[in-house]
Amino acid sequence: MIELNKKIFGKITVQEIIGAAPPAIPDTKNLLEKEFQNLINELKSQTKDDLKKLLDNQLIADKQINSRPGAMALAQDKIRLFSDYNQKYIQIINEKLNS
Repeated sequence: MIELNKKIFGKITVQEIIGAAPPAIPDTKNLLEKEFQNLINELKSQTKDDLKKLLDNQLIADKQINSRPGAMALAQDKIRLFSDYNQKYIQIINEKLNS
């Protein structure tokens, strides 16, 4: 079972993604966009090993959020937003690893 206070996207926790609050639009989307920009900026100073660990962590987070028991009853719009931003982030990490 995943901890609700576990950070899964920068400072954003599981609770913020699967919980009823904050609302998806505009709050969660704004939170994800801001954190996405911060995370992208932080990638510049990461080593290849750090990038590999980060990639593994993000893939695990994506899997945990999308495969939770009862996930269909959770905030699907927020889960979709998280997945979209996380996939963009994973793609950028992969590009950095392959450059």
